Amino acid sequence: MRKIVGIRLEEHGKVYHFDSGHFVLKKNDKVIVNTEQGQAFGVVCIEPKVPDDDSPERPLKKVQRIATKKDTERYEKKCDSEKEIIVFCDEKIKEKSLAMCIVSASRLFDGSKIIVYFTADGRVDFRELVKDLVQKFRTRVEMRQIGVRHQAKMVGGLGTCGRQLCCTSFLNTFEPVSIRMAKKQNISLNPSKISGMCGRLMCCLTFEHEYYEQLRKDLPKIGKTIKTEKGEGKVVRQNLLRETVTVVFEDNEEIEIPFRDIHG
Repeated sequence: MRKIVGIRLEEHGKVYHFDSGHFVLKKNDKVIVNTEQGQAFGVVCIEPKVPDDDSPERPLKKVQRIATKKDTERYEKKCDSEKEIIVFCDEKIKEKSLAMCIVSASRLFDGSKIIVYFTADGRVDFRELVKDLVQKFRTRVEMRQIGVRHQAKMVGGLGTCGRQLCCTSFLNTFEPVSIRMAKKQNISLNPSKISGMCGRLMCCLTFEHEYYEQLRKDLPKIGKTIKTEKGEGKVVRQNLLRETVTVVFEDNEEIEIPFRDIHG
């Protein structure tokens, strides 16, 4: 019976699922796995477990082997090389006055290719930079321009909620976010309140929107007259997360009433 293991390929990166195969793995074990980019070094962060019956049956790549001491040394050299690549790129960008900013650099485990991620306001002629990189590191080089959302995902950090950024911790794709979602969730439209580290509208507005919409269906609309134990009053505010409404009565008294206590 197959078991699924959670493996992190980057120090603070996303956890990917693999088929543990015949290996008996425990947390913090170092392994070599096959990815779309080729071999990769990873660390077990979720021990192997049998998937639930309800879990979708999807093909998973298998763990190739447990990492050796030589593999670990090779991975450490790869990490050191990535730091060197970033420093080298920064120096060349300043030297050539290129309008771009290096976000990250990744070197494949087998050293066959370097991928440099950068941001820029428009198109950048980086051909000379690529030539310098190839001459310096003697391998293929790929330059990838990314947006500010992907930059935040790669760099990571803490959101205004105090938790790790959603895009770094669990979001796989970026869904469209609109200001209408913030309005529907009764959030202040102050840009500093609804913008994430990337300067764009916060991703949580999207995946929480459905929950707010579901709550709103069961609450009386603003302006509707409802019956309560105190008598009839008009709804002036919906408190969605508390599943209550604020009601004002003829004497101008405002009371917050749970939805279950509304009589109609």
